[in-house]
Amino acid sequence: MHHSRREFLSVSAAAVLGLAAPIDAEAQDAPEPIIDIHQHLGYSGRSDEAFLAHQQRMGIARTILLPAGRPVNTPSTHDGKSNGLDAQALGNEACYQFARRHGRAFMVAANEVPDIPEAPKEIERYLKRGGVAIAEQKFGVDCDSPAMQRIYDIARAHRVPVLMHWQHAMYNYGFDRFHRMLERYHDVTFIGHAQTWWANVDAKADQTVMYPKGPVTRGGLSDRYLTDYPNMFGDLSAGSGLNALTRDEPFARDFVARHQDKLIFGSDCSDPDGGGTSCLGAQIIAAVRRLAPDKGVERKLLHGNAVRAFRLKAEATRRP
Repeated sequence: MHHSRREFLSVSAAAVLGLAAPIDAEAQDAPEPIIDIHQHLGYSGRSDEAFLAHQQRMGIARTILLPAGRPVNTPSTHDGKSNGLDAQALGNEACYQFARRHGRAFMVAANEVPDIPEAPKEIERYLKRGGVAIAEQKFGVDCDSPAMQRIYDIARAHRVPVLMHWQHAMYNYGFDRFHRMLERYHDVTFIGHAQTWWANVDAKADQTVMYPKGPVTRGGLSDRYLTDYPNMFGDLSAGSGLNALTRDEPFARDFVARHQDKLIFGSDCSDPDGGGTSCLGAQIIAAVRRLAPDKGVERKLLHGNAVRAFRLKAEATRRP
């Protein structure tokens, strides 16, 4: 990475520290509230009723709904295969209306296929209606393409994070080049998620293996991004996040301690249960509680870091 780390940090730290903000009192009703930054409506056909019960059983105080872009047959959606985020996820309007019906326990992100002409207008429409992020960007495009830089420009203008699904040869190409975007958009918060993001905690990661097992060699690219860039965060959700926490627990304990201000809980699970071995979210919460060195770090991962990264102060989290 060709940059002066000291110079970069001095420029970026002030912007990222400015994210810190107290959450409003309503979100503090639970004694130890958990914020889930990664869920979908219609996920694999799950009903709204099952979803509500799922979040309640997991003990979630607030949920951020991540919509899909519109269904289009383009190379970036793999000719339609990846429509609905390849998970039957519903779109912006469905998420917005659900949040309106169910109050402040639910927040929404805004999303769109990044390389279609309508993308900026669609994303900005829902950010203006209360969206707290652009998420999740899960499309077959280069991470440093002009289309994606339009997305980052919108995030900068609206002061919201961008959550990206990294999957080798499938979504957001060019993970090894992403440091250039982190530097260029040093005042934008980026949140890494999915298989390639979490596989690359390992310096010896095979980019074709989505869920690697066994001991981790320190110095992986994701680890370095979290270390070197104040604007890079990690989303613990899904099987990829759980795998990273459990494949080498001594490494994971150290990783959690070192990046305690950068890791954020999300579930991203499609089960109807919200508990037990069928629920990834419940397993991730259990892993966080097991691996965190103390209660303070646990609370950062399950609550505090989401407050900072998504700027969840009262005026930014009003009911849509």
